[in-house]
Amino acid sequence: MELRSVEELMDLLYAGRHQHALRTAALLRRRRPADKELQVAGLVRGIGPVLSPGDEPGRALGAAEAVRALLGERVFHLVRGYGDLTGPADDDVLRLRQADEESRTAGFDAGVLEDWRTVLELVAARHSRLGAVD
Repeated sequence: MELRSVEELMDLLYAGRHQHALRTAALLRRRRPADKELQVAGLVRGIGPVLSPGDEPGRALGAAEAVRALLGERVFHLVRGYGDLTGPADDDVLRLRQADEESRTAGFDAGVLEDWRTVLELVAARHSRLGAVD
């Protein structure tokens, strides 16, 4: 499945366990406020269980492939790298994994999904402009 719009992505996020994804993205926002792609990767990796409910090992790849055209190569690599525990991980993938683990026990209000719509739209717009130049 390839997502074509932020609206489609929002629908999938609402269908999943979005509270965990919200906390992960919020932790990444606190640590790396300027890195919107890293924050978005923390949010969208939560669509994996919706796309591949019975395929736990394939969830990260499924989520990564779904957002690749919409959000770009970096988000694709971060989400895919999150699920690839066999190869070497770069610093940002490690940050994503750490935030994911911490968000499982973190007890704070991470807001609502609508708070992230603008960030998703900005990353998607940035990617589409870069794609048009290439």
